[in-house]
Amino acid sequence: MRILVVEDETPMAQLLRRCLAENGFAVDVAATGEEGLWYAGEIDYDVIVLDVMLPGTDGYGVLRSVRAAGRWAPVLLLTARDAVEDRVRGLDLGADDYLVKPFALAELLSRLRALMRRGARERPAVLAVGDLTLDPAARRVARGGTPISLTAKEFALLECLMRRPGEVLSKAELIERVWDFTFDADSNVVEVYVGYLRQKIDRPFGRQCLRTCRGAGYWLADDGKDRVDHVG
Repeated sequence: MRILVVEDETPMAQLLRRCLAENGFAVDVAATGEEGLWYAGEIDYDVIVLDVMLPGTDGYGVLRSVRAAGRWAPVLLLTARDAVEDRVRGLDLGADDYLVKPFALAELLSRLRALMRRGARERPAVLAVGDLTLDPAARRVARGGTPISLTAKEFALLECLMRRPGEVLSKAELIERVWDFTFDADSNVVEVYVGYLRQKIDRPFGRQCLRTCRGAGYWLADDGKDRVDHVG
């Protein structure tokens, strides 16, 4: 899923980018409040990780502007201040959760997964399309109870498709959601990873779930029973 990190401390920003990317997230990083506002206004993020102490417009100001603009992605505040009034202020401005520095990366990941499940629409803890299941928290995928091993990017691509089953997602949208803001849209990376996924989630089980809608994109069917006229 797509995450925006607004953090001005370079070592912390690099650590968060690396950790999130290794766990299959597409990550954009902004170093100032103004830059964060630009990203949040241009892209629909699944979660925004927002440091409170930023140069220029601080995290509270960013949060206030994001909510005023009608952007309702869950926001996790990072703060070095543990005072009750600081936490209350952030929550009252529209934050969904907060984490006090220093924090464990495992806790950050857990909180992000919880926020994604509480997003704008209902998101089950375990995704299922037919007998294909994906557990975002445990990072597990299985077909009919048989475990399937995926790389971080394969997992992220499958999760994106499983969150919108039966819906055709364009190559550009998949690149935006699974890779990052600056990734080359002309790359064949989506085709390559779709091929990898088919070799793991479909062919060993005699299925045709992961479909190509010619000229439009890719979609995930329930056990390969629907819309067979578009199979590519």
